[in-house]
Amino acid sequence: MKRLNKLMIIGMMGLMVNMCVPPEQAAQANYEKEKAQLDSLRKVRCPRLMSSAAEYYRNQDWRQTVDIYKEIADLGCDEWNAIYAPPEEIYQYYSIAYEQMGKYDSAEVILLKGLRKIPENIELRKRLAYTYKRQGKIDQQMIEYERLVDLNPTDKTLLSDLAKLYKDEERYEDQILTLNKLMELDPSNEMIQSDLALAYESSGKDPLSIYQKRYEENMDNISYGLDFADRLMQAERADESVSILKRVIRLDNSSKLGFRKLAEASQKIDDLDGAASALETLFKIDPRDQKVAINLSDIYIDLNNFHKALKWANKAIDLNSETGAGFGQKGKVYYLAWDYLRQNPFTPDDRIVAKLAFDAFTKAEEKGYRGFNKKSWLAKNAKDVLYGKGQWFMADQTTKTRRKISTKSKEYEWVTDSIIPPVSWK
Repeated sequence: MKRLNKLMIIGMMGLMVNMCVPPEQAAQANYEKEKAQLDSLRKVRCPRLMSSAAEYYRNQDWRQTVDIYKEIADLGCDEWNAIYAPPEEIYQYYSIAYEQMGKYDSAEVILLKGLRKIPENIELRKRLAYTYKRQGKIDQQMIEYERLVDLNPTDKTLLSDLAKLYKDEERYEDQILTLNKLMELDPSNEMIQSDLALAYESSGKDPLSIYQKRYEENMDNISYGLDFADRLMQAERADESVSILKRVIRLDNSSKLGFRKLAEASQKIDDLDGAASALETLFKIDPRDQKVAINLSDIYIDLNNFHKALKWANKAIDLNSETGAGFGQKGKVYYLAWDYLRQNPFTPDDRIVAKLAFDAFTKAEEKGYRGFNKKSWLAKNAKDVLYGKGQWFMADQTTKTRRKISTKSKEYEWVTDSIIPPVSWK
């Protein structure tokens, strides 16, 4: 009986001692005990699971990889030892395994879980952006890239990728801001400068300042000079364009594009002599270009220099007589010269030149030419305009004996062709 009482007293005292321990201390004690048990379990299980996961990953057994990483995550191995079980590695390879299975939504869930634990991890955010891309979640993809840029504002690759996303989504203002950040990091990068100019153009802004800056920083770059000159012409500043192009061809006096653009810019400021000079130099560089010969002929028509206009039209025919372009140009020279020089009433020479124009247009049309052509009008007004049988009847005996009708007046002394009368004309 005494022994029982003693035991009861001891029990009561123990209970009283336990009741005197604060709840917080008890909870802490329990937590530490459970943590010690869990750490002991992790110490055994986590290395084995990480090893198995690596093996399945190497063997591309994605289903088993996912299962093992799920167990790793559930066990909290990422909270156990960052050396033996790096959180970044766990969530990265866990998500990749899902990606390889085509389950990008599942990969997204895993990456978001990992980022809740390591929110500033760049690699996980890159993978998350990739899963958004594969799911077509473009807005979320851009948000992730914006976060990535905030985390690492000097990463040129990230900025470049974000700029491309903005471009693809036609968010040109944001693209311009991003490209400007890139320019601050790499001011001499030619590709960024080109992208920035195009972004300005796409946004409706004037990109001229970008082309100017790019050229002025690389004045020995022929391509930049040509681009800048082209933009100046589009901005109706052809006189400045001429100055740039003259510098370009001083750097490269074999630049066909440079001389072609110089001719175009010179024409825009009504410097036809300058345009002709540029084109003649271009023809020396490439003496097989029929279009240059035709362009030169047109310029000399505008200068009322019909001698040179005809010379270049004949050159165009010599270069390619299989097409009608050269013959069409010759008809154009004769017709416009006739229209400029004709008398009232028409002289025999006026009629000869009109007939030469008609013959050239006819030959051009037979060869498929579809450009400037006054053949129909000349045919319709043949009796009043063209040299015909009536004029032949009135010709002098020397002309009839030679059976060759040529111009004689000073105005038409540049005309080198003659009309051969048909046999029926007596």
